[in-house]
Amino acid sequence: MIRTLSAVAVSALLLAACGQPASEPATAPETPAPTVPATPAPDANALTAGGYGPLRIGMSKAEVIAAVGDKFNPSLVGGAEPDVCDQWRPARSPEGVTVMLENGILTRISVASPSTLKTDRGFGVGDTAAAIKAAYGPLAVSQPHKYSAPPAEDIFIWTTGGPATAGEYVQDAAARGVRYEIDGEGKVSIIHVGGPSIQLVEGCS
Repeated sequence: MIRTLSAVAVSALLLAACGQPASEPATAPETPAPTVPATPAPDANALTAGGYGPLRIGMSKAEVIAAVGDKFNPSLVGGAEPDVCDQWRPARSPEGVTVMLENGILTRISVASPSTLKTDRGFGVGDTAAAIKAAYGPLAVSQPHKYSAPPAEDIFIWTTGGPATAGEYVQDAAARGVRYEIDGEGKVSIIHVGGPSIQLVEGCS
């Protein structure tokens, strides 16, 4: 009897095993999609052809004063005819920053030492002309410096309304650009951003 029961039990187990569906093949765990690093927000204080921080080319004098203060030195006159053209350092702007207003409108912002402000391409006072030309490529238009021999030069990058070649004076008031003033050591001494007035080499003239 024991043998018969054992045989029956074995048969039942075999039948049960035969009736079971094949197990599903093991699947590899899903690989998470690679994460794309977030693009850093542009620096609000970066110098661009349109201005920097609270200053935008085209502001009125009242708007400039409201944003960064009046003249750091009220007795300083930056032009022979201040009502026509004036250049000064605002009281609340970083040291080394000056603004130019023509007929009461902000047309240029200039940055010199000891300012550490940089353009939206990452260049500031002390950077080399070679690095700037490499970064901008054909957009960088070089012109001889008016007072100094090479390697001193002026490098213009016009974002709107500018010439593609050197030697053309831009007169379109809507034009916007950046001028890197290069000294005798081949390095940036001053950066000018704004409209056609970035071409002026003696302040308001």
